[in-house]
Amino acid sequence: MTLSLLACSRSKDEGPSALQRSDAPTRIVSLDYCADQYVLEFADRDDILALSIDADKRFSYLRDKAKGLQKVRPRSADVLALQPDLIVRSYGGEPNIAGFMQRAGVPVVQVGFPQNIAEVREEVLRIGSALGQGEKARQTVDDMDRRLAALAGSQEGAPDALYMTPGGVTAGEGTLVHELMKAAGLGNFQTSAGWHPIPLERLAYERPDLVVAAFFQGEHSAVHNWSATRHRVAQAQLSDLPVAAVDGAWTSCGGWFLVEAVEVMAKTAKSARGE
Repeated sequence: MTLSLLACSRSKDEGPSALQRSDAPTRIVSLDYCADQYVLEFADRDDILALSIDADKRFSYLRDKAKGLQKVRPRSADVLALQPDLIVRSYGGEPNIAGFMQRAGVPVVQVGFPQNIAEVREEVLRIGSALGQGEKARQTVDDMDRRLAALAGSQEGAPDALYMTPGGVTAGEGTLVHELMKAAGLGNFQTSAGWHPIPLERLAYERPDLVVAAFFQGEHSAVHNWSATRHRVAQAQLSDLPVAAVDGAWTSCGGWFLVEAVEVMAKTAKSARGE
């Protein structure tokens, strides 16, 4: 299973939302762990028919809430056998599963893949409303905005941070990670846009002020032999520099909980500045 936020293109028009239906959904099925977060937060527990098989894994933010709820694999036959009245998904299931479900008469709410904080805000409001919890979604967004506003500061003299994962990947401009670093008052050591391998050659003669280390917790955190993170130059960054340890569950999906990653980054940035 991939944890990539780029696993599927964003779509808001696949099927009617729950608000367009005359009756509120009471048999909700979620097809992947990104969709699980929204269902667990904004649907009544009694209305959750089944979650994805990853709902209680370490990289799932609301994994504790998922305990005790039924799980289902994102196979059309398995899902339809449950007789759901609403399906929520981001990437789960085969590529045409949303259309198949709608032809079978089951509405689908499609969770997008936000690339900045404004889009995160939009998704929370949209999906929360589709699940009949528009007011709670607004309160969630307001809380996120309040916490972000408390961190806002001048970008002048911002310490540069290098984003690192066990897989040897870093992120530049045009990624959600970059936007979170900006919100935390950090500059980005990675100068190339998009996703790239850790720049080992540059790190041999130039260093960031701190490291943002993500996905180093849990059962998927092992640094494999093939990963650039295993190189002694990369390891030196983790051992010699201040490290903002970001739980992978905060950033593996685009949701309101991303603010927790921003707060940890901002705290480490203040420490790096000697504040």
